[in-house]
Amino acid sequence: MSRILVVVIIIGLTFRWVSSWRRIVGLTLIATLTLSMVLPPPAYAQFGLLGGIENILNIINGAIRSALNTIRAVSGAIDALHQQIVWPVQLINQARSAIASLIAQSRGLLESIYAAPVTSATLPVPARLEEIVRNRQTGDFPNLTQSYYRAFGALPAADEADPMARNMIDIDDGLALSTLKTLKAADQAGDLILESGDQIEDEARAAAPGSAPFLTAAAMAANIQSQGMMQKMLAAMLRQEAARIAHENAVRKRHGILTVKVRQSISDVLRRP
Repeated sequence: MSRILVVVIIIGLTFRWVSSWRRIVGLTLIATLTLSMVLPPPAYAQFGLLGGIENILNIINGAIRSALNTIRAVSGAIDALHQQIVWPVQLINQARSAIASLIAQSRGLLESIYAAPVTSATLPVPARLEEIVRNRQTGDFPNLTQSYYRAFGALPAADEADPMARNMIDIDDGLALSTLKTLKAADQAGDLILESGDQIEDEARAAAPGSAPFLTAAAMAANIQSQGMMQKMLAAMLRQEAARIAHENAVRKRHGILTVKVRQSISDVLRRP
């Protein structure tokens, strides 16, 4: 009797610890076998053991199977809800097909337009400058400067132009080179933004349900980068326009200074006896 009590206590404590139904079934089988070995019937022990196993199998095939079927039915209903209502598989496949169709129709055409050859210079020196300006690289700024001065001429020496003219030439050259460098950087950034756009399109074509917010965030980040580069180019254009206005005013000032000098020279000539 004491052995029965010990076994019952052990089984009770074990069932309180176990949470999985598979473990419960296994421990039930182990408990039955243990009871059969601890308390064997006097005459038909073998048949009692087989009967206990048969009872366990009946439990598994009966109540537990019914519970498993119920769980399976609930899981199937949840899957059907997700596939038909929450994330309809048919609509998702239609959206993926539409994205793939748009990519097939537009990506190649846009890339051909973006990479269309637009170089126009024919002479060697200007052609070299145009090649450097359009190569979408930012590591060759010294070559850009050298090619620019070979094409447009170097700064005159101090004895070849008055100081005001040399200042205007120098600032014009500096702002022109600054704008060309900004243009090259913008072209390089544009390539990176286009690569990001292609990657987002590819991800959208094979995205899993529920990942749309992440793709939207990536697209917004690429859009912000593109807007930032556009603002940088707009700032370069404004600087160039401001420099043009300053240059025109400097020319007027220079004309005024030269006019005063001419008048002074004429006055000096007329005063001579």
